[in-house]
Amino acid sequence: MTFSKLLRKSGGLLGAALGLVMAHQAAAADYEWTFQTSETTGEPQFVIKQQWAKNIEAMTDGRVKIDILSTGAVVPHNQTLDAVGSGILQGHLTDPSYFSGLNPAFSMLGNLVGAWGDPLEFLEYMQYGGGEELYNELVEPYNVHLIGAAATGLEAFVSTKPIRTVADLKGLKVRAPEGMVYDIFTKAGASPVNLPGSEVYTGLEKGVVDAADYTVFSTNHAQGLHQFARYPNYPGFHSLPMVAVSINKEIWDGLPADIKQVMETATDAMAYDLVFKLKARDLVAVTEARQDENIEIIDMAPEERKKFRNIAKDEWAVWAKKNELTQKVYDSVVAFLTERNLM
Repeated sequence: MTFSKLLRKSGGLLGAALGLVMAHQAAAADYEWTFQTSETTGEPQFVIKQQWAKNIEAMTDGRVKIDILSTGAVVPHNQTLDAVGSGILQGHLTDPSYFSGLNPAFSMLGNLVGAWGDPLEFLEYMQYGGGEELYNELVEPYNVHLIGAAATGLEAFVSTKPIRTVADLKGLKVRAPEGMVYDIFTKAGASPVNLPGSEVYTGLEKGVVDAADYTVFSTNHAQGLHQFARYPNYPGFHSLPMVAVSINKEIWDGLPADIKQVMETATDAMAYDLVFKLKARDLVAVTEARQDENIEIIDMAPEERKKFRNIAKDEWAVWAKKNELTQKVYDSVVAFLTERNLM
């Protein structure tokens, strides 16, 4: 091989190598983060949250890459707030109620029992009724910033007895966790029983409880609860957990405006993905349940939902007195619902 040919060949190899290096550099993200969720891998919510991260990567042309981890992957589910604030995690997508021990306002904003008859009511409140501003007032002292709020949808209510009115709750043994929901069901005339989620199935089967505050319709149906609790309420009337999509505040403050805008836009889109995709799963389960003549799906009338909301409001007022921020949340939600004739 002549020297000139060797030079041309080595130059070609060098050019190819430089091309690979440049391509690698172009593909490198400006920001690489880890966000932990409150779901296990493969759950519908987890898959939707993974797509949120992929959308952000695509919308930023690869400048932002987010690794979505399942619950407990780095820290326990109730410790992600501290982990995000300290930088162990860069963000999380989770239910703020887990942090109620730090401040009762997390419970009021995370799942204000009886407040919301539809997830779109909640999203309207958070985005346009002052909810997101109040949440950032709550979390920014922890060095955490709320990018945006989402919701999984109304939880269904499984029951072995028909509940068509609030009066039908009187004396009903209802599985409910301790705290606000427990106290509200007591005020509504029910007899709450504190059972872990793992005992809901056997509790209904053996008559330990007559009904249960548990989770969404499709999950209840898949777990076989309706073979014992043949009178499910759908859509539910009591519980709608928030999904807080949050990031370390120092990271957020240092981001360029275009990245912030992409993340907010992608989060708003995911909020509606969660609502409608999970609703679609529920509707499939509802259609299947309606084919079983032993199951009667009950949709509580709007006037009865309003009665339950007004009972819940009394307990909200109790929680409002806990601190200045809980009072702000109470005043804000009551004003929002009253303006829409929902109280």
